[in-house]
Amino acid sequence: MLAAAALIVGSATAIAEEAPYDDTLVRLAEALGALHHLRPLCGAIGETQTWREQMAAVLEAEQPSPERRARIVDRFNQSYRGLAAIHRSCTPAARALAETWRREGETLGRDLVARWGHG
Repeated sequence: MLAAAALIVGSATAIAEEAPYDDTLVRLAEALGALHHLRPLCGAIGETQTWREQMAAVLEAEQPSPERRARIVDRFNQSYRGLAAIHRSCTPAARALAETWRREGETLGRDLVARWGHG
C-alpha cells in the first residue's frame, strides 16, 4: 500500500523541486524508518528488508531531485537510528510504537493517493 501511493504520486512531480505533498512524503519516510527498526526487533523476521524496500520503491517512483532525495532519506535514517538507540529489545512499548507507526504509515499512504494520486 505504501509503495503504491508513491507509484501513483511519483509521476506527477518527478521534475518539481518541491512537491506540495513533501511534508507527507517526509513523514512517510519517518514511518518507514521506524518500521524498519521496530518490526524486525519485535519478531517480524520476514520483514528485515521490507520497509527499506518500501522506501526504495517510494524513491524510485518519486524520482526526487538530489535535495529532495536527501531530505527524504535523511528522515528515514534519523527515524531508524533514533529508535535503534532507544529500543534495543522488543518491549511492550516498542511493540505498541511499531503498531502506531504502521497505522500512521498506512494512513499517510492512503492520504497521498487520495489527494495527489490523480496526477
